[in-house]
Amino acid sequence: MELKIVRIEKPADMNFILGQSHFIKTVEDLYEAIVQTVPNMKFGIGFCESSGPALVRSAGNDARLVELAEENALALSCGHSFIVFMEAGFPVNILNTIKNVPEVCGIYCATANSVEVVVAETDQGRGILGVIDGVKSKGVETEADVKTRTEFLRKIGYKL
Repeated sequence: MELKIVRIEKPADMNFILGQSHFIKTVEDLYEAIVQTVPNMKFGIGFCESSGPALVRSAGNDARLVELAEENALALSCGHSFIVFMEAGFPVNILNTIKNVPEVCGIYCATANSVEVVVAETDQGRGILGVIDGVKSKGVETEADVKTRTEFLRKIGYKL
């Protein structure tokens, strides 16, 4: 077995969701789930098929985001993993909907941070062991940090 690090390549502020599913129907079901939850969201989905032709399957409503999803899914090449890139919305808007898609087994991350994916490769194939989402912690928040955090959440409309 060999361990590899695969960096998710994307614009610095772009959000994405990386997950695991179990069936080729995932691509269409994720598409339907996203458009029914946030109709104005722009997105692209890449899904790594893990048997038969073992292709990257894709869908979305924005050609640039679909291409980005295809490129990153192919770089990962981890069976039954999927990646969704999005604009005009955030992971928090669709995460529970995606988790409720019957084919979805789990979510590795949902973020706009820089992400490295820890991948194991064997003679059979590749699998995701985990993710490195952003940077390591630099300390514990102070009262001033708490104030900044709570003010930010209210400023962007996520809290009253």
